[in-house]
Amino acid sequence: MIIMAENLDLFSQYRMGDLTLPNRMVMAPLTRNRAGDADVPVSMTATYYVQRASAGMIISEGSQVSPQGVGYMHTPGIYSAAQVDGWKKVTDAIHRAGGRIFIQLWHVGRVSHSDLLGGTLPVAPSALPVEGSIHTPGGKKPIPVPRALKTDEVPEIVRQFRKAAENARSAGFDGVEIHGANGYLLDQFLRSGSNTRTDEYGGSLENRTRLPLEVTKAVIEVWGGNRVGYRISPHNTGHSMSDANPQETFSYFTRELNKTGLGYLHLIEPIGGRMGFVPPEARLGPTLRRIFERTFILNGGYGLHSGNEAIASGEADLIAFGVPFLANPDLPERFRKNAPLNEPDVATFYRGGAKGYTDYPALVKR
Repeated sequence: MIIMAENLDLFSQYRMGDLTLPNRMVMAPLTRNRAGDADVPVSMTATYYVQRASAGMIISEGSQVSPQGVGYMHTPGIYSAAQVDGWKKVTDAIHRAGGRIFIQLWHVGRVSHSDLLGGTLPVAPSALPVEGSIHTPGGKKPIPVPRALKTDEVPEIVRQFRKAAENARSAGFDGVEIHGANGYLLDQFLRSGSNTRTDEYGGSLENRTRLPLEVTKAVIEVWGGNRVGYRISPHNTGHSMSDANPQETFSYFTRELNKTGLGYLHLIEPIGGRMGFVPPEARLGPTLRRIFERTFILNGGYGLHSGNEAIASGEADLIAFGVPFLANPDLPERFRKNAPLNEPDVATFYRGGAKGYTDYPALVKR
């Protein structure tokens, strides 16, 4: 139920389970392609996140749960001891700075290339072609037709997420977000346009949601529901994604997620800007907000005024900001002072090095 609360805004404290957030501004997960050898976070990673520790909560860049889940060069993982150690340095630094950070658990599925996977094909629910290309060590190449996972291979995906969740605890994170958005593996199983299976993981809504729900339950067994979130993007059509009935699919899935005790649902639903625009009549946010009983996060082109309106109206409990946090490490302070925002340097979003990563200025240098 949406309740008007005009005294609430982005600067209000928020109690999320057993965590108290000092404000309602979440740093959205942002792929930055700055990981070191063996996909290990580096010292610059800690600098980057510490600069943004004033967020109510940080959600890290997507971190692959296994070597099979890799889809991009220089993205961090959370499946090896070295990666856990690398992330531990990041979380320790965040906590010393007074921040809170969740890690996003990621398996790209079919959005990859054999050059990144030791010569093996990417895996998916179904062997369907995918539009787009991938940057590989050998240059930019078309995404190949993936290999459909066999039924007896699917439990291994659940195991990978469970182990990654355990590793995230060892690395000192405050919680985890399951990446079920943007056309990656769990999204591929969920939506009818990418899942044409005829076994217990395809066909009906019950079957298409089976793997995402099995993963969610496994991660909750490790962390408890309060410290687990799930991200969805019903309107995303990239990577050849589609669904015959998004309203039905995502309403059903949200009801099932709600039953698991999941701590938060993170919906990407663009209201404008770089992320595009979903017209009001097509938005699923109001419906999913009524269904989901715990913390509800919106993401998609929000600014100071639209974010405050969404909080005050009860459309969301928290607002996630991506590019604004990327370019403004002190975004909460800038919003509070209604100060100008830094212009993002798009050319450096996915390029290695400090430029466009740790060199965006704060209002007051510390």
